[in-house]
Amino acid sequence: MTLRIVHLTTVHSRYDIRIFHKECMSLARHWDTHLIVADGKGDETVSGVNLHDVGKPTGRLARMAFAPWRVYRRARYLAASIYHFHDPELIPVGLLLRWHGAHVIYDAHEDLPRQILDKYWLPRWSRRIAARLFERLEDFAARRFSAVVGATPHITERFRHVGARAENINNFPLPGELEAPGDAPAIAERDERTLCYIGGISAVRGIRELIMALPAARATLLLAGPFENANLEAELRAMPQWKHVRYYGVVDRQGVRDIMARSRLGAVLFHPTPNHVNALPNKMFEYMSAGIPVLASGFPLWRDIIETTSSGVCVEPLDIGAISDALNQLLDNPSNLEAMGAAGKRAIEDAYNWGKEEQSLYRLYQNIALEFPC
Repeated sequence: MTLRIVHLTTVHSRYDIRIFHKECMSLARHWDTHLIVADGKGDETVSGVNLHDVGKPTGRLARMAFAPWRVYRRARYLAASIYHFHDPELIPVGLLLRWHGAHVIYDAHEDLPRQILDKYWLPRWSRRIAARLFERLEDFAARRFSAVVGATPHITERFRHVGARAENINNFPLPGELEAPGDAPAIAERDERTLCYIGGISAVRGIRELIMALPAARATLLLAGPFENANLEAELRAMPQWKHVRYYGVVDRQGVRDIMARSRLGAVLFHPTPNHVNALPNKMFEYMSAGIPVLASGFPLWRDIIETTSSGVCVEPLDIGAISDALNQLLDNPSNLEAMGAAGKRAIEDAYNWGKEEQSLYRLYQNIALEFPC
């Protein structure tokens, strides 16, 4: 069937892994697929996806106040069969498109009401109020959209509970994308006692505890990604344990692959906040995809995945001593690392891969097109 599909984002990069590389590229194999972005880098067509740039906002306030309306005008101009947006700040745009008779999908990447509770830049007293107000707005809008896509089962069930049509599409890795190159050394032959963390660097994602645990484990952390803010970066660099860190800055996907191919294991030690305990962090599955074991927070959901697949070890993320002990346990036994890495890679190939999620995405679009003919 002929469909024109338009994805919309003002927050994410044009080559965002979930939006561009997974969803848009999958859809472009079957339908006329477009992506509206706001980064000032111009229009282009890549891998069958037509990118439309509405210009880069000058700051957060301008992005939230003006960029959505530029996106809305471009979206109306493109006259899509289905619109699919990815940022909570675009909820008003989604509602306007829906009220004009369009078919609209909201892609909920995070459990935003729970995430608001961790926003350091909001006064502590205001966080629960803001979270409650936003949740009511999000629930109201979700019931009016053609569908909501949840990035985890928890998010999906939350929207189903309030009466929205919701489809779970996990953010699992692309098959083979991060697999170590053929000439990469086996885990036991890599730089001794290395581990990696790749992603957003923030206090709530456990970076302080991880760095403080390194000396007792005689371990070196290969670190890449953006710091949450300049103050955190300065604080971490001033720590005496920073000498055990090799920082690579913000890297592209090839850089991610190279760092993982030099690491004996990957860490994902998020704090037990409401937004984290039911999350499915992409980096956990990417480590598995790369064939390296995972050192993860011991949340029940994460523990079930890690222990069922025998792909790593779970630990209390706030206990520095426990993290050091777990690192020693892992790094002192290279043969166990090899077995865990291989088990994680098999789990990705068998279950936790984008190929399976892609089929759910196709079914959702086909069902919307059949039920609401354009």
